[in-house]
This record gives sequence, structure tokens and C-alpha cells, in this order.
Amino acid sequence: MNRCSRQISSYWLQFRTVLRNEYRTIFTDAGVVLVVILAIFIYSTLYSLGYGTEVLRNVPIGVIDQSKTPASRQLIETFSAGPNTVVAYEPSSMEEAKRLFFDREIYGIVYIPSDYEQKLLGGQMATVSLYMDASYFLMYRQVFQEVVTGINATGAMVEFQRLIAKGANIPQAMATTQPIIYQGHNLFNPYLGYGTFVMPAIIIVIIQQTLLIGLGMIGGTWREFNLYGKLIPPGRKCMSTLPVMAGKTFAYISVYAVTLTYIFGLHYKLFHLPANGDTGTIIALLIPYLLACINLGIAISTVCRYREQSIMLLLWTSIPILMLSGASLPREAIPDWLYAFGQIFPSSHGVQGFIRVQSMGANLEEVMPEVRNLWILTLIYGGMAAIGIRYRLRKAGAKM
Repeated sequence: MNRCSRQISSYWLQFRTVLRNEYRTIFTDAGVVLVVILAIFIYSTLYSLGYGTEVLRNVPIGVIDQSKTPASRQLIETFSAGPNTVVAYEPSSMEEAKRLFFDREIYGIVYIPSDYEQKLLGGQMATVSLYMDASYFLMYRQVFQEVVTGINATGAMVEFQRLIAKGANIPQAMATTQPIIYQGHNLFNPYLGYGTFVMPAIIIVIIQQTLLIGLGMIGGTWREFNLYGKLIPPGRKCMSTLPVMAGKTFAYISVYAVTLTYIFGLHYKLFHLPANGDTGTIIALLIPYLLACINLGIAISTVCRYREQSIMLLLWTSIPILMLSGASLPREAIPDWLYAFGQIFPSSHGVQGFIRVQSMGANLEEVMPEVRNLWILTLIYGGMAAIGIRYRLRKAGAKM
């Protein structure tokens, strides 16, 4: 057997040894099973159930009606006519309304002055005051949208009746009160659902974080129990770096191939998440994403002395990483230096690419910048992981 054949045979033996040990560690360590396998099912299900209603409906508001006239009652009825708000209270004073507001019984206050109908009938401009809870943006949006729509509709109707009373015919009155008719089309998220908006990004971040934490836990275990040294084949002083990298990578690729098949196949259908992407494009995006995450995880695992260190180091980063991805906050609103820092994480490119594919139906050419960046990160983190693994193997070999 020549030298090349012996080297290939040795690599193959080491690869199988690492792969077997990695599978054993994943499936026999309860903590790793929870993080690497079960966490993606648990988190994706809990988040999907939590955001399952998609749209906030029937937000309670209070209306202070000082006018107490048919015109004011007609206006109040418009606030409950739509799906977003419901008039839950009609307090008699602003003090009572404030108490309800600060007790979180209502999330908006509408104040109708006593001269409301008098000004409408007299051809003057009537003023209605709105007070809304802006500390909760979803509540604020629903209340503002419904109340303003009701006021505008009532104002248009009053103007329409004035024009008819002055002798205008119906088409002229309609053209004057509503000169422009718009047609709105909500692209990619037709019902403006919060779950449809946030879940694709959350799933991508969950993939990255579970991989990093799981690999960090296993890396700490390898160092704690000197598995680097125990895996060295008989007759050798040190293992080779390539089989270790390949064995670890193949193990996690195979595990996540199964879990992600469920997520993008069954889970997306169960919770009616947007699935507009082509399967080939999704795979072409996920392969470099998984490789970049795995290589980053291997690099991190080589510096984890104990398994708990990866949890302490990485668990708190999930929300900042989601924000830096540009999914929860537009890229234009993030400081340039902070956005640039976020580009070192695979999730920043994975989230943007995945949303464009699954939610918007983009093809491979349209997400090629994200795919290219992920391959670049794969190479960078692969080099860092190889250096870290090589260092650990030498340290383990020196102790033998």
C-alpha cells in the first residue's frame, strides 16, 4: 500500500471514529439532545403558537362623550364597527378615563367636546382629541388606524350631506368628498400578521444559536474528559485536523437535515407560515448557512473549557443577534458600525436571504449576495475552526 492509500485509509478511520463519537455524544447527553435536537422543535412550536392569532383584534378603548348628541353617537359607533377596536368604556370624565388607562383596562382615549355637533351643523371644523398608548406599538397601531379611519369616514359623510343640502347631485358630492379612491395590496403578508412577519427570522436565529450552544457544550465535554486524546488512533501521536472537522460537520449536517425537513415541510404547513420559495433555492441557501454556523460553533468549542461556558457565553446573544439581522429593525435605522458588526454572524445573511426566498419568493440569483457572503463566512470560520482543532489535538497529543 503506497503512502497516499495509507493516508486516505487513516483519514477514513479517523473520520468514522469522530463521527461515531459525535453521534454518541449528541444522543446520549441529555443537555445536548435538548439543545441540538429538541430546542428547535420546542421554540418553533411555542413561538408559532404564541403568534398564532397573527393580528391583534378588539383593542379596548374609552370614549368621553361630552356632546351626547346623535352626531357623537354615530361617531362612537364607527369605532366599534371595525375589527381592531371596541369601545369598552364611556367614562364621564378625563380623570376616570386616566384611571382606566393606567390600570390597562383601555389602551386609548377619545375625547368628544360638548360643541361637537354644534360645529358640524354650523359648518365649522370640529376637534376630537385622541390619546393612545405608544409604549406598545401593536396596540398603538390598531387604535390609531381604527379611530382615524372612523373619524375620516364620519367627516366625509358630513361633508357629503352638506353638499347635497346645497343642491349638489350625488356624483358631484361623492367626487368632492372622496376625489381619490385607492386600492391597497399588502404584498408578502396580506393579513399584516405578526407571526408571518417574525417567525422566518426567528427560526433562522434558532438554528444558529442551537448549533453554537450545542457545539460549545460538546467542545467543553471533549476538553473536560480529554476526548481529543482518547480518539487518537493506535500507533499515532496525534489525530489529523481534516477528519475531525469533517466528522463533526457531517454529524450536525445530518442531524439538522432531519429537523429542518420537519420545520420547512410540516411545521410551516401546520402554522400556515409563508412558503413561497423554491426547494432548490432554499437548499442552496441553507447549505452554506449551516456550514458557516457549524464552523463558527467548532471554533467557539475549542475555547470552551467547560460545557457550561457556551451557555453563559451565547444564550444572552439571541435577541441582539435577531436585532442585528435587520429583521426586527430596518437596516436604515441601525447605526452603520453596528450593522457592519452584525455581518460577522451567519444569521444576519441567513435571515435576509431566507425572508426574501420564503416570504417573497425570490430565486437563487436574487439572493446570491447572501449566499456568497455565507460561503465567505464558511471559509473564514472554517479556517478558525481548523486552527483551534489543530491546537487542541497537539495539546492532547502532548499529554499522551
